[in-house]
Amino acid sequence: MSEHFKTVSYQVKEAVIEITLNQPSSHNAISNQMHLEIKEAFRLAAHAPGARAIVFASTGKHFSAGGDFDAILADRRDAEALRRMEPEARELLMAIGDCPLPVVTALQGDAVGLGATLILATDAVVAARTARISDPHVMIGLAAGDGGCISWPLSTSFIKAKRYLLTGDRLNAEEAYAMGLVTDLVDAPEAVLPAARNIATRICALPPLAVAATKRVLNQIFRNRMDAVFEFGISAEMRTFVTEDVVEAISAFREKRTPNFRGN
Repeated sequence: MSEHFKTVSYQVKEAVIEITLNQPSSHNAISNQMHLEIKEAFRLAAHAPGARAIVFASTGKHFSAGGDFDAILADRRDAEALRRMEPEARELLMAIGDCPLPVVTALQGDAVGLGATLILATDAVVAARTARISDPHVMIGLAAGDGGCISWPLSTSFIKAKRYLLTGDRLNAEEAYAMGLVTDLVDAPEAVLPAARNIATRICALPPLAVAATKRVLNQIFRNRMDAVFEFGISAEMRTFVTEDVVEAISAFREKRTPNFRGN
């Protein structure tokens, strides 16, 4: 079933479908191809006969390092890529946040930027105590407009979301749990996937019509927030996408030096 995917794996395990990011060598940074394949995998799962829940997992030390720097640098000078950015970003976030099946995230390692946005669009997040969550969009010169300003305030208090989106500071799993960004904690990374599978299996054993109806109601809340914020947010991100501060931030990160931002 997953042979046509190159960056994610797709496995059917009875009523549970597991979608797994599978580019550990790049810390599962979300390249343009992975972006499209995550969306396709969730859409495939949403219409899979007999499926009742999804486990969203990852391989390697990190869940996802977020946006791919090389893709960012290439796309910022590509008019066609910029034109596709808004619909593709919306489609990816909606594929997860508006999925008709309950989605349980198995967070074995760090989720950064877009990676954090995606896990916070799911329905439960099981995290290892060593995992961390952050959205450092502002640190690399970008507005957190591709979903961070939607998924973070839906998962924690508005003022907490603002504080961490405006600084890009990192949260450890226990801090994230206290804030409501994580729903379940386990002691070790290897315990995350079994715990997530257990939650998904328990959901599958519940009355399916009740679960499906509850999920539809919850998804409506997500859709309402998307309708209210997303277009404005992605427009803000696209305006910052083409600035020189983005180039400076990425260069400074790679060169391990202090960036010199000029606001242009």
